Amino acid sequence: MTKLTLQECLTLADIIGDTPMTVISAARLKHGMCDAYVAGPLPDVTAALVFDAYCPDEPCGFGTSADALWQLLKATDGWSCINVDTIHAEPLGALIEADTGTSVRYYGDVCHALLAPVHRYRDKRVRLLTLEDVERLAQAPTEVQGNGYRTHEAMVTEGIAAGAVIDGNLVAIAHTYAETALHADIGVSTVEIWREKGFATAAASLVAEKIQAKGKVPAWSCGEDNIASLSVAQKLGFTEVGRRTYVIPISPE
Repeated sequence: MTKLTLQECLTLADIIGDTPMTVISAARLKHGMCDAYVAGPLPDVTAALVFDAYCPDEPCGFGTSADALWQLLKATDGWSCINVDTIHAEPLGALIEADTGTSVRYYGDVCHALLAPVHRYRDKRVRLLTLEDVERLAQAPTEVQGNGYRTHEAMVTEGIAAGAVIDGNLVAIAHTYAETALHADIGVSTVEIWREKGFATAAASLVAEKIQAKGKVPAWSCGEDNIASLSVAQKLGFTEVGRRTYVIPISPE
């Protein structure tokens, strides 16, 4: 197992490509915001793991060999599941079960792209966030502070963010979670008591519009049973372009 240097991470980003299904890992590799390990010499690796700094217990796996993925995975610590190409999910799960005696379950990760102009949704309480909102972001509930950037300042200047502001408080957010040369992944979250009011849809509509204005394709991914997120993606005009799968060991009770 080889842990990649920053320069080698750039090479791995080129290997996995710039697609709606790889945008998050590719962005983290390009910006040095992950730990990455490979089996085999670059560029001819048989497996790679990317540990996103913002979600370190859920690495993404890439490559051509479920066995090589498992050899890498069991040599690392701190993971609770792995996100892989669906074709490798069951072979990898079988290896985990055989090697550890632990059962696994599978959970679909639905990947979308916005291939046509975004459907516009507007709400006067939802607007783009700027540097004037940095303190508001810092004081907001954790679930609507956003992430994917080293600071809130970077999120609203290097990235794109929009939110619902009620009585001076941020209650919903949509923002670019990861960005590459061709794509930008959108993350959304709403404080529980403010859900089902259309805030996430309106905020994500603004963010997607700005992404498209930059000549990039908005990307969106969520769990296969996340009905609320799937519904927002559909309203905005996103199209499913593929699925990856989480392989999740089941801890004994």
